[in-house]
Amino acid sequence: MRITLPTALAAAALLLAGCTAAPETAPDTAPEPAPAPAEACPYLVAQWLAEANGQRVTRVGVDDKFDTPACQFWSYGEQPQLTVLVRHMPTPEEAMAVVDWAAPVATTNPASQPAGWNGGRGGAEGAVYSVAKRPVAVSVWSDQQESVKAQVVAEQVIATLGL
Repeated sequence: MRITLPTALAAAALLLAGCTAAPETAPDTAPEPAPAPAEACPYLVAQWLAEANGQRVTRVGVDDKFDTPACQFWSYGEQPQLTVLVRHMPTPEEAMAVVDWAAPVATTNPASQPAGWNGGRGGAEGAVYSVAKRPVAVSVWSDQQESVKAQVVAEQVIATLGL
């Protein structure tokens, strides 16, 4: 950038008056890219999730190779803020095996909401809420520590899908 005499005089006048000029961006510094638009999860609205989990949704990933697609929601971090997995298994025992994989019964607290659903919940570095009813399992992982946020999302998924 070339500084002309009028520009230099204007800058000096601002400094003498006790004001500072706004710093200019270095020419080799690129502005931060805007976040990618969020795709649509077929059973969970991104804006609702942002309010429930307490973070802005910047990107959504949908894995539609399953009967009910798995959805991942990102905020500004490198890891997903929330992951939802819905599995329709051949038997209730296999659905409980999914729950035991997601939230091992031996190391988590019992989960029993909504009514008729059973599984586990826990949190440390993040939270998990995983429940099954008949041959269906719903598991939610959140990067928040409170498993109640994952529970609220699981209940919403179950209600939306009519499970």
